[in-house]
Amino acid sequence: MAVAHYYCDTERSDNILVIRRMVTKEISHEDTDTAVEYGNQLRYSTSLVTQGNHRFYTLTMPSDVLAGCCFATNREEDPVAGFQRVLDSRRAQEIADYMDLGFGTIPSSIVLSAQPEANLQVIGRGKTIEYTYLPHSFLIIDGQHRVFGFAKANTKLRVPVVIYNGLTKQQESKLFIDVNTKQRPVPNELLLDIKKLADAENDEEALLRELFDAFSNDNDSPLIGLMSPASKAAGKLTRVTFNAAIKPILSSFATSSTSVMYPALRNYLKAFYRGLVGMDARSALVNPTVFRAIFEIFPDVAQRVVDRTGTSFLESDFASVLGGLFDKVKPARFKTPPRSPKELSGEMLKALKAGFVIG
Repeated sequence: MAVAHYYCDTERSDNILVIRRMVTKEISHEDTDTAVEYGNQLRYSTSLVTQGNHRFYTLTMPSDVLAGCCFATNREEDPVAGFQRVLDSRRAQEIADYMDLGFGTIPSSIVLSAQPEANLQVIGRGKTIEYTYLPHSFLIIDGQHRVFGFAKANTKLRVPVVIYNGLTKQQESKLFIDVNTKQRPVPNELLLDIKKLADAENDEEALLRELFDAFSNDNDSPLIGLMSPASKAAGKLTRVTFNAAIKPILSSFATSSTSVMYPALRNYLKAFYRGLVGMDARSALVNPTVFRAIFEIFPDVAQRVVDRTGTSFLESDFASVLGGLFDKVKPARFKTPPRSPKELSGEMLKALKAGFVIG
């Protein structure tokens, strides 16, 4: 049976989607180029899936239709305007821009719970679902930012959807907790590690990767055996920590050549590590707070090396400048560092200034 749908155009005001009726026509419910009016009965082909004690329906739905009948806030709020108050508009816009590029794909399913207003029915020998299209037909259990992003996008597409029916509020809450705690995001360490394979690095990310790999593979590196490229590991530095420490000092170099930057950074870190060993705090080198603080003072130390000996940046040059620091900063500050790298780097800079003499 055909269902009356409505061709429409859309306008956006403060990111709120406004649907205006244009033409009425009977069309296939699977048409992705149309929108519908509230109160229409919509039908979609579906499959029933059973997992443990739960049963749910899987289907695809046009993104604009999906955005118009879902909510993630209380039932009295407008479904689209409500999104703006509880979700990150910037993140949603990034999703919209990604889809509008023309080659974006987000294949993971939006998880919904049918509400009483939807009057969800299974018809056609269990192969079709029918529901009433209303602003609060479905509660979003998972995928709020994707739905909001799809609503903001100019591109319309089919979206995979999972629909639970007949859940109590308690069951909806438990499902929300399960979905949002059992599914863990991919670690940032792994994402950074595979960006090169995906050809998705910018120039700065490529430089940081090359420096990380140099520290990880060079037998003369003080970090040899102490780096974990794709995951967190106790007593080892990850790419996330490494990048956070090194990125701010890249501008200290007039070149982006790894062959120039790495020897200077390596010799600086070797000199600093020598100082930590001297105060029996060698394990502090890979403490994230200490590691970031070490490189926060690098520009000041490097400048003093240049003033004294030029740009050779030998380990002994750095050790000469750092010597006074280790005389004045107590070992406990490295063994049990403060939570803030800036607090520790501030103490180290103060120690450097106190020990600085001309001549």
